[in-house]
Amino acid sequence: MPNVLTTIRIVFIPVFLWLILTTEGWRDGFGASYTHRWWALVAFCLLMLTDQLDGFLARKYSVITDFGKLADPIADKALMIAALLSLNLLGELWWWVTAIIVIRELGITLWRMVLARRGLVVPASKGGKLKTVLQTAAVAWYILPIAGVVTWIAHLFMAAALLVTVVTGVQYIVDSKKQ
Repeated sequence: MPNVLTTIRIVFIPVFLWLILTTEGWRDGFGASYTHRWWALVAFCLLMLTDQLDGFLARKYSVITDFGKLADPIADKALMIAALLSLNLLGELWWWVTAIIVIRELGITLWRMVLARRGLVVPASKGGKLKTVLQTAAVAWYILPIAGVVTWIAHLFMAAALLVTVVTGVQYIVDSKKQ
């Protein structure tokens, strides 16, 4: 079941992208673009929930597989990067924010792969989990089809997510050098 959920997450990323990228003009408050914006939010939240659920099920039932070890982080990063890039394309998020997050995510993933080849496993830290929660919350606030103060809330969540993203990235590297 965990691998099925991971596969569903990967398969539905294009659906999420179609929903979010067809929302230009959603601020008018009506029409297909506004409805798509709500569905994009629902899709994003459900897909992110599958990340939590597949990990929980894999640990609970001891069904951790090589496919899951490889595909789950790819699915997670693909969804988050797709969401961030779509917000960039819609002009709702600064490119430099996405660049910092993507460089950190891909950099730490590559670094983990290098260490894995040496037989070292780098587990997710509590800070890394907080980073994922903050990134998810920030993106959800940006997708929410309500303007005004919601935009400022999204900015605040993204600032916190960006800070934790950078700090945890540095922390992973510092901790590995100690080992």
